[in-house]
Amino acid sequence: MALIHRTTLEPTKLELLAAWLPSRPWYHGGADGPRPTRAGGFRLDDPKGEVGIEFMVVTDTSGSGPASYLVPLTYRGAPLDGAEHALVGTTEHGVLGRRWVYDGCHDPVAVAELAALIEGRAQAQAQSVSDTPDKEVTRAYAGESPVPAHFTAVDDTREHTALSTPDGTVLRVLRTLRPAPDGSPLPGPGSAGHVAGAWELPDGTRAQGLLAVLHTTPAA
Repeated sequence: MALIHRTTLEPTKLELLAAWLPSRPWYHGGADGPRPTRAGGFRLDDPKGEVGIEFMVVTDTSGSGPASYLVPLTYRGAPLDGAEHALVGTTEHGVLGRRWVYDGCHDPVAVAELAALIEGRAQAQAQSVSDTPDKEVTRAYAGESPVPAHFTAVDDTREHTALSTPDGTVLRVLRTLRPAPDGSPLPGPGSAGHVAGAWELPDGTRAQGLLAVLHTTPAA
């Protein structure tokens, strides 16, 4: 299990995101820049213990209305080759030293563990507590074949990031989060699997909704 260090980050995660979010096609905030605050999230463990993986939910109130974004992040002790386009920034960790922070949708370690979570081979961990499962995160998978651990294409759109494979499998990581209308975050028809979670709304209430949805090509 990943160990959560009680220490400092300079700059902080929210400071990094405030500078990075306006460059994203799925960001809908105001012209003066975002004002992100923590709203929720969870962690996944890297089996090798080398990469920190966090699925952070932040809420921004700079636009016409509050918007909640899912921001998967990875924390590395050295640059990830070929991922300069996905670098959120660097920060100085009070215990671990310099960390390179990446958009997790473009980091193969985070993507593989998200696939494992959907399939049920990984367990979501609490965002700020060591060795504690996050029981608000739910997942389901109805397929018979293993969920792909590697996706060959990543496409950022105005609503989600789509990771796809040549055989037509698509994993959509939802970026702009919306609470489930009836409190039951279930995907629409045709989905093979999903991850759902909870986050805090600006009024202090808890919302539940989909975080990621998997679509696979039916067997011939």
